[in-house]
Amino acid sequence: MLIGTGLVVAVLAAGLIGLWAGQRALIYFPQTGSPIRPADDVLPGARDVTLRTADGLDLGAWFLPAGVTTVLVANGNAGDRSVRAPLAAALAARGLSVLLFDYRGYGGNPGTPTEEGLALDVRAAHRYLVDDLGVPPGRILYYGESLGAAVVTELATEHPPAGLLLRSPFTELADVGRAHYPFLPVGALLRERYPLAEGLRRISVPTTVVYGSADRMVPPALSRAVAAAAAGPVEVVEVPGADHNDLALLRGPELIGAVGALAERASGRR
Repeated sequence: MLIGTGLVVAVLAAGLIGLWAGQRALIYFPQTGSPIRPADDVLPGARDVTLRTADGLDLGAWFLPAGVTTVLVANGNAGDRSVRAPLAAALAARGLSVLLFDYRGYGGNPGTPTEEGLALDVRAAHRYLVDDLGVPPGRILYYGESLGAAVVTELATEHPPAGLLLRSPFTELADVGRAHYPFLPVGALLRERYPLAEGLRRISVPTTVVYGSADRMVPPALSRAVAAAAAGPVEVVEVPGADHNDLALLRGPELIGAVGALAERASGRR
């Protein structure tokens, strides 16, 4: 009996150690296969640009000019910028310029994704807009998709935007893990934290939270908790029946309308 119990403990411990060591493979899902096509082939009017990170990586990005206000888009944890081309096209039709970029390790970029690395990547995108294009910070909106919502919220604590759009956000990454693996000590195991709600409590810019009522990846209750944590004026848009990866949460009218409304609210603050 003691031997059997010891074996179970050993197997469980080995499994937890393996989970700890390989957890980033469970968080980040770069799209592999076909190389990224030129911007204008996928998104008419867009151009290819390169972002240089503080630690020396060159990241691929697309810039689509359409208006004086620019939306900096931070992707979720899967796919590359080409998947977000319909979003950029829909925003451009509303008169908003858009910067799409890929994190390190995504879209053919060098490097390996980590929480610290993604923070450097989004800062490279911000520098490109402000320093290279001369976009005033008061004309920049941050759009974060799921994991990207945490990325832009952390950026906003240092470089506040005109407005913040958080699509399917979570309070912190561990809370998503607990929802899916309630039998595991997720908080103790995770190296990546992404404490979105904690950062949002320190940001006073206009914020909009958009989520699907049928999201099976990020529980809607977590997105509502994010909205409750906002220190600034917040709007909440629930898309009825929408799951995490549904088209309604990529380019649907409720989502695009929410970004347009946020741009108008942000313009009223200047």
